[in-house]
Amino acid sequence: MVAPLLALSMALPLSAQETREHAVGTVKIEVTSIAGGLEHPWSVEVVPDGAYIVTERPGRIRIIRDGEVGQPLGGLPRIAAVGQGGLLDIALAPDFAETRRLFFTAATPGPGGQGTGVFSARLSQNERRLEDVRRIFLMNKLTRAGQHFGSRIAIAADGSLFFGIGDRGEEDRAQDPADHAGKIMRINADGSPSAANPKGQPLAEVWSSGHRNPQGLTIDPADNKLYTVEHGARGGDEINAPDAGNNYGWPVISYGKHYSGAEIGIGQSADGYEQPLHYWDPSIAPGALAIYRGAMFPEWEGDFLVAALKYQLVARIDRSADGSIGAEERMLQGEYGRIRDVKVAPDGSILLVTDDEDGQLLRITRSGES
Repeated sequence: MVAPLLALSMALPLSAQETREHAVGTVKIEVTSIAGGLEHPWSVEVVPDGAYIVTERPGRIRIIRDGEVGQPLGGLPRIAAVGQGGLLDIALAPDFAETRRLFFTAATPGPGGQGTGVFSARLSQNERRLEDVRRIFLMNKLTRAGQHFGSRIAIAADGSLFFGIGDRGEEDRAQDPADHAGKIMRINADGSPSAANPKGQPLAEVWSSGHRNPQGLTIDPADNKLYTVEHGARGGDEINAPDAGNNYGWPVISYGKHYSGAEIGIGQSADGYEQPLHYWDPSIAPGALAIYRGAMFPEWEGDFLVAALKYQLVARIDRSADGSIGAEERMLQGEYGRIRDVKVAPDGSILLVTDDEDGQLLRITRSGES
């Protein structure tokens, strides 16, 4: 069930350091522009000293400190900025404060086109470049398609990396066990397959299959469970909780239809395929997924936060203590443009980036606590 939309007026983007107040149900929030002038930002993380590190899809990483946007870091590998592809997610290693190690995903060029790659690197002490850059994964079948790279990273408690790859626009690849497309992967920090993956499969890196385009991955810090949010076609966006070896149905089952209006697969359910925890019809075009764990908004503890591109909003989905799904509340619809990423910061504030040629890094706080 979807809660009534808030009657908010359409607003212009914030100028740098400007703050605007909104009412979200009974909660009053403030949205502050930390920085602007970012070209299609895709991902944000908070470094230990409170600065932000942001990726831009055309192929740049920048540090934002005290509202100042730094120069692009040097040392990045070749990146294929094609269609939906480019420089995508970034994640800090759990020991980043000591090692300065980080991971990022990118559309990576190679024989036959491009595909999703995962890289490990170290941020230099002067924050001007990446050092010791290593490609630790590249999907096994590259094509010239420019869509469905997936690419979000979630780091497990043991230091292994979960990440998703979409079907690359060829839906049947999601059901091919010998193809990385349409799968969730789990690898160690050196690129080797995680020992927790299912045994006896053609690709040892694969955790789960049957995913259309998982652009949001997160691990709930309360119980270390993995969740994804995935693009459907015309409807059928899904939140899933992928378990090892399970198949999540694409394109055999779906709650959406093809863009042409044609039916997808054999229906909405079938033996051997998992059901989503939540789905949208029509599609909201989800960009990222977070689970709220923080002190600033205790009313939202444990809830899903979903960044949406199509309706330019953040969807908050209520979750009970037992994990059951409740009502959906749509926040900031149409106020700030296409929301590409959503992250919960260490202080409990919520960070967003807007997917635009003049994109912004925004911070949500409780009114009076910014």
